[in-house]
Amino acid sequence: MNIIQVIVLAIIEGLTEFLPVSSTGHMVITSSLMGISKDEFVKLFEIVIQLGAILAVVVLYFKRFFRSVDFYVKLVIGVIPAVILGLLLKKYIDKLLESPLVVAFAFVIGGFILLFVDEWFNKPTIDDEREIKHMTAFKIGIFQCLAMIPGVSRSAASIVGGMTQKLSRKAAAEFSFFLAVPTMFGATVKDLWDFHKANTLTADQMHDDIKYLVIGSVIAFFVALLAIKSFITFLEKKGFKLFGYYRILAGIVIIILYFATTALHNG
Repeated sequence: MNIIQVIVLAIIEGLTEFLPVSSTGHMVITSSLMGISKDEFVKLFEIVIQLGAILAVVVLYFKRFFRSVDFYVKLVIGVIPAVILGLLLKKYIDKLLESPLVVAFAFVIGGFILLFVDEWFNKPTIDDEREIKHMTAFKIGIFQCLAMIPGVSRSAASIVGGMTQKLSRKAAAEFSFFLAVPTMFGATVKDLWDFHKANTLTADQMHDDIKYLVIGSVIAFFVALLAIKSFITFLEKKGFKLFGYYRILAGIVIIILYFATTALHNG
């Protein structure tokens, strides 16, 4: 990776982390287009800068994190499914991260779901995180696990999961943001530790890696600050349909490019 690639990926992460379009999917596709090889550091980088974007939630919703102890209980309960499945399926997830075609099909399927989700769940009864029950938090956490498939979108999965539990679009989106904090923190710590154990780096390599991680995380953080509020406002007014159309179109384009590129290489 070079500094330009770091900046591009960080901007894309900050813009897409909270939109129901899959930040991981966009980074996989962008990395492929820029010719970035999927080595262990690139995989680590894509996880770490997601935490940078997620920390924007802590800043924007700072008071919510001091509202009650029960707030944290819900987050812990909600993150349990991702912790269990993440530990069990990490090797398979890493393999999926290397496939643009997996991302493309997830884009299309998720897009069709988003076209109709506003109609399916249009009678919410919960408009505040304090009304969410512990079992509801656990069920939303199960939906979040779908995002382990690249292209599904953690945001989309957990927001739709919240709406199935009668949360309003705004409440579902905000709880999705909150749930991302422990989820991505845990994933980042584990990946950093695994990378440290598996790699013996020179001082120069370590300096460059840390520099890229810091720059990427800071850029993703500031871009995400701008993206979160805009997304909530748009979601309340317009719903998910536009995101559905975007996902379907993007998925189809990726599939066409994938097979066209494969045909050229084979020819």
